[in-house]
Amino acid sequence: MLQYSVLIQYDGRDDIYVASIPELRGCMAHGSTQEEAIREIRVALELWIETASENGMRIPEPMLFVS
Repeated sequence: MLQYSVLIQYDGRDDIYVASIPELRGCMAHGSTQEEAIREIRVALELWIETASENGMRIPEPMLFVS
């Protein structure tokens, strides 16, 4: 499976962690802990790619980071 970067942010208003994949528009998930948010974003990633494939959408490549 492709390796995408995951951004995790804390939402103090709802007391949750929100995980997103910047390359995949709208691919987001949340959890009450960072670990739960990571588990959920893995599910969201699989569903996003499956849905995009079924609809003939282009699936963006992961961003490459060079240090």
